[in-house]
Amino acid sequence: ALLIEYPLALSQFVRLCAASPWIAQYLARHPLLLDELLDPRVLYDPAPRAALERELAERLGQVGPDDLEQQMEVLRHFKHAHALRVAATEVTGAVPLMVVSDRLTELAEVILGATLELAWRQLTARHGAPGSPGAPGSQRPGRGTRRRAAGFAIIAYGKLGGIELSHGSDLDLVFLHSGRGEDPYTAGPHPLDNGVFFARLAQRIVHLLTAHTPAGILYEVDTRLRPSGASGLPVTSLEAFAEYQREAAWTWEHQALVRARPVAGDPGIGRRFLEVRREVLCRERDPRVLRREVIEMRARMRRELGSREPGLFDLKQDAGGIADIEFMVQYGVLAWARRESDLLAYPDNVRLLETLARVGVLPPEDAAFLADAYRSYRAAVHRLALQQQPAVVDEREFAAEREGVLRVWRRRLEDDTNADPCVPSGGGTV
Repeated sequence: ALLIEYPLALSQFVRLCAASPWIAQYLARHPLLLDELLDPRVLYDPAPRAALERELAERLGQVGPDDLEQQMEVLRHFKHAHALRVAATEVTGAVPLMVVSDRLTELAEVILGATLELAWRQLTARHGAPGSPGAPGSQRPGRGTRRRAAGFAIIAYGKLGGIELSHGSDLDLVFLHSGRGEDPYTAGPHPLDNGVFFARLAQRIVHLLTAHTPAGILYEVDTRLRPSGASGLPVTSLEAFAEYQREAAWTWEHQALVRARPVAGDPGIGRRFLEVRREVLCRERDPRVLRREVIEMRARMRRELGSREPGLFDLKQDAGGIADIEFMVQYGVLAWARRESDLLAYPDNVRLLETLARVGVLPPEDAAFLADAYRSYRAAVHRLALQQQPAVVDEREFAAEREGVLRVWRRRLEDDTNADPCVPSGGGTV
């Protein structure tokens, strides 16, 4: 009825559905989104972060504090509406790829902040705040004159951490807290051990994000990048996280830190996480051992995750694709961050490639080629996602990009005779 009554909305509906089966299915699953088609000025102008935060706070403020079901619906309707606006700008070419990722990343961060706030309020209302007298970075007062609440933060890895989120991306998250157990219980009518409180907080956040409701889900969440992976605790103290990274983490876990950053929660914990990240990324490493471990991990990924059908090219996982570029960037950071602190400034691959060139680790022509190939691959992945297609193309597509990436890979990582600065010579540390 709405589309019949409003011809402009009908024209937008036809335009978007013709451009993207993903949008067509999205609108079919969430028919309330048809209201978004009424005003093209709003539809094709995604809101900036501050406006997103205000709007979500207002919407949640209209819901009773104990109405969890309605809070979850509000979060989902909010996400769906703004994700549609971003998709509309993408399929019509109104904004470039990098801006699309920025908008989707900002949307996820706003939702994570609100979700953490809801989960925290729900738990502390019953159990009180987790205590840690003098806990550094604490932002929330607890009971008593000397008692301070322990803090909690969400760390983003992967696409969210790298500000490269796309439609349908999972969120790779790690949860950290500052409580060390000096005051081991929460200060409420039904006290909990601090560790139990934080575990429940993390579980509740994941539930709020992933639970299926009449409005669908918010995001799929992957927490396997936490210390010890799937066998580790759901939430880790900052001290235990730092010790794990120093003493027990594999090289690939340090590679993952390149794209890690705090996105919600206690700013003090976020700052301390970045200090740990800096320390780990700047540690001394044997360049030959580092190179071997990076090559071995990438070879394993190619075998396990690459395309198994002849004639096809997996844009993400096959040789010469996105993962090869990411691994070269991560290798450059791990090998050279100790000498070039500018490599710690950014979590995204394009700006890191630019930095690797600027500090002399990569020749400018190699860095520019890899950045262009990376953008081309990601644009294709986005385009295929909006067509509801996997990130796999005919091997004849992107042939020049693929061969060029492989040439750089061989020259920087596999040629033992190469004296390029990205592959330090000798057996010492860098």
